[in-house]
Amino acid sequence: MNEKRATGRGFGSDNQSGAHPRMLEAVTQANSGHAAAYGADPWCERASDSLRTLFGAHTDVYFALTGTGANVIALGSLCRPWDSVICPETAHINSDECAAPERVAGIKIVPVATSDGKLTLDLVRPHLTGFGNEHHAQPRVISISQATEYGTVYTAAEVRALADIAHEHGMVVHMDGARLANAAAFLGVPVREFTVDAGVDVLCFGGTKNGMLMGEVVLFFGNARNEVAPYMRKQATQLASKLRYVGAQFEGMLDHGLWLQLAAHANAMARRIAEGAQRIPGVRVTRAVQANEVFAVLPREVIAPLQDEFRFYTWDEAEGEVRWVTSWDSEPGDVDAMLARLQTLVGV
Repeated sequence: MNEKRATGRGFGSDNQSGAHPRMLEAVTQANSGHAAAYGADPWCERASDSLRTLFGAHTDVYFALTGTGANVIALGSLCRPWDSVICPETAHINSDECAAPERVAGIKIVPVATSDGKLTLDLVRPHLTGFGNEHHAQPRVISISQATEYGTVYTAAEVRALADIAHEHGMVVHMDGARLANAAAFLGVPVREFTVDAGVDVLCFGGTKNGMLMGEVVLFFGNARNEVAPYMRKQATQLASKLRYVGAQFEGMLDHGLWLQLAAHANAMARRIAEGAQRIPGVRVTRAVQANEVFAVLPREVIAPLQDEFRFYTWDEAEGEVRWVTSWDSEPGDVDAMLARLQTLVGV
């Protein structure tokens, strides 16, 4: 993927947007006096209470700094060195984390080709083999992303089906929820309905892509709760001493429902891009737009000049497919300006 460096708001990634003002205010308020380190502070405690209100009282909460770190904590706590994790080949843990889960957590990733970034029962079943065979890595985890790297979203029923087959085989389900808020905004149901109530065992709930300075949280449910996670977090270098600044941001996000508001806005801006792009001759939106990502094939000659003004990735250079990602701070004017420029470049 190629990215042009530019100033101002673009559509390269929701990682590129700034922090919401409330997050800066939350950090400032937490920056008063001294507090216990390593998460034993009032902000982390209040945020943990809010998370348990969302997901259930029997939820273990581990705040972290990065999405990769959160996934390493989750998978490293679930797996032994001879275990494997089944995931879509597009999954972040497979394609964008520099083999951190393999190196740090010591696991084997089993990538599965998908058409839309989503695992299905038919795709998973062929990989549920080798149980008890010492010559084979042991299938231990089914890992799914919500929303996926293609911006598609699993329904609660789809998650439940994968959880049921995992549990039938003594396995567990990990959900990479870097864009969990976008999925929740799209589905319009309580977040626990497609997570813990659907059988997810461990959830990485992302904040960085949704208006926070930085910060993620790993949530362990039910039988997946274990004594390994605290040590895994420390070994993965994710136990920040001044963790109160992450807890304060989650507290602000959750207590005011801000996490859903910001995601719903980002989703709406993605739909605005898709609807406008589809009206431009020579432009084809290639995937369902459910969260805050839009994939489209453009005439090759217009990609580079459009990237010069509006930062975004070329997803598939062979096909001329690009990816636009909207953020909490994307504005209708940003979208309309890019669409107008695209229309000019294609000569309409």
